[in-house]
Amino acid sequence: MYLNIDNINLYYEKYGTKAQNIVILPGWGDNRSTFNYLINYLKDYFTIYILDYPGFGNSSMPLKDLTIFDYTDLIAKFLTILKIDNPILIGHSFGGRIISILTTTYNIKIKKLLLIDVAGIKKKKDIKLLLKETIYKLLKKLSKLLPKNFRKKYLTYLFNKFSSSDYKALDKRMYKTFQNVVKEDLTSFYSKINLETLILWGVNDQVTPLKDGIKINNLIKDSYLIKIADTTHFPYLEKSYLTTRIIFEYLKEDII
Repeated sequence: MYLNIDNINLYYEKYGTKAQNIVILPGWGDNRSTFNYLINYLKDYFTIYILDYPGFGNSSMPLKDLTIFDYTDLIAKFLTILKIDNPILIGHSFGGRIISILTTTYNIKIKKLLLIDVAGIKKKKDIKLLLKETIYKLLKKLSKLLPKNFRKKYLTYLFNKFSSSDYKALDKRMYKTFQNVVKEDLTSFYSKINLETLILWGVNDQVTPLKDGIKINNLIKDSYLIKIADTTHFPYLEKSYLTTRIIFEYLKEDII
C-alpha cells in the first residue's frame, strides 16, 4: 500500500486485525522482508505496520536531501494520517534514531518501546579513523593535478577505497542525506525518553557496539537491557526464534 506524504510515495504493509497496533521502524536501507519471521509470529495477536523509508525499497526517492528530523516528521504524519493509536514501536538501528526524537518531541501517544541495536550515539573518532579521513582529503586534493581524462577514474578509486559499505551501497542521490543522518548525536533525546523500554543487543555488534546499548539503558530510566550472545547487529535474524520469543514475552501483556 502507498501513502503520499509531502510528495513522497511511502510504501507500507499492514498485517493482522487486532486492537493493539505495532509499528516496526527498520534500520537504514533495510528490506522490510528481514522482519518476516517476527511479523508472522506476531500478526495473529497484533496489527502490525512496517514501511520502506524514502529512498529505499518501494518508497519513492525524496525530492531533497533529508535530515533525521525530516524522517521523524514523516513517521509522525504517517501515524497521524492512518490514525494508528497508542502503538508499540519496535525500532532497529536507524529506527531507534527516529524513535528517540518522535517520543520526546511530538505530542503522539506511544504505549511502549522495543529497541534493537539502535543507532544515534555519536562515536568519538579514534586516531586510526582521523588518519584515514586526513589521507582521503589529501588524496582528493591531488586529483586537481591530474589530467582531466584520468581524474574521474582516480576519484572513483578513492571513493571505493575509503568509503564504508553502507555509503557505497547508496544511490548517489542519498549521499548527502546519509551524511545528515549520521552526524547527529541523539544522546540527549534518548535521555528524555520516559516510556517503558526493552532493549535487545547483539553482544558482538561492531556497527553499534554493546557499549552504546549499555549507555542507552542507563539514559532511559524505565528500561531493561537483554544481551543476545553470539549475534552481531541483527540478532532478530541471527537468532530469530530466541529473539522473537523474548519479544513475544515482553509484548504478551498487551494482547487485547
